[in-house]
Amino acid sequence: MRVLGLTGSIGMGKSTTAKLFVEAGVPVYDADATVHMVYENEAVPLIEAAFPGTTVDGKVDRTKLSPLVVHDADAMKKLEGIVHPLLAKHHKKFLDDAEASGADIAVVDVPLLFETGGDKRVDGIVVVSTDAKTQRERILARDGMTEEKLDAILARQLPDAEKRKRADFVVDTSHGIEPVRARIAEILVEAAKLPRRRP
Repeated sequence: MRVLGLTGSIGMGKSTTAKLFVEAGVPVYDADATVHMVYENEAVPLIEAAFPGTTVDGKVDRTKLSPLVVHDADAMKKLEGIVHPLLAKHHKKFLDDAEASGADIAVVDVPLLFETGGDKRVDGIVVVSTDAKTQRERILARDGMTEEKLDAILARQLPDAEKRKRADFVVDTSHGIEPVRARIAEILVEAAKLPRRRP
C-alpha cells in the first residue's frame, strides 16, 4: 500500500479534494477531525490535569485552552506531549485498517504536513493549490474572517510555492470540481508506481 500525504494552505480546496478521494474509494485519514475526536474523548482527563479548568461537560474547551498555549512555547510543548501520542495511535490504526482492507492507496489529510515533519512519513505528497486571488476570496468569504486573521494564519503556513515545489502531485482547484476529479484519477494511477519512502 502507498500512503499519500494530502496538504495545502487554507482556502486552497483541500477539504473538497479529500472528499473526492473518498468518492474514488480511497481511505482518507482526517487529522483535524481526529484532533476534535480526542478532544472529546481520551485527551479530556489528561488535558484537564495539565491545564485545570479547560474542559467543560467532558470535552476540551478550545476557547479556554487556546489562550494558555498560543503564546507559550512550553505550554504548547506540554499540550503536544499529551495529544501527539494519542493521534499517532489513531493514525497507525487507520493505516493498519486500510492495509487490512486491501487498499492500494491511503491518504492522510494533514493541513500542516510539511510544518510538522509529516512529509517524512508518507510515500508521496499531494498539494492542493489555486492562485492567490482565488484563495483570498474564498477565505475572506468565511464567517468571522478578517484580513488580519488571514495574514496571521498564512504566516504560520509554508508558502504555497514552496509546497508545490516539494509535491509529487499538484491539484489545481481553480477551475471547478471536474478537473479535480480527473486529476485524482490520474494521481491514483501514478501513485501506485511510487517507490515506498516511509519508514
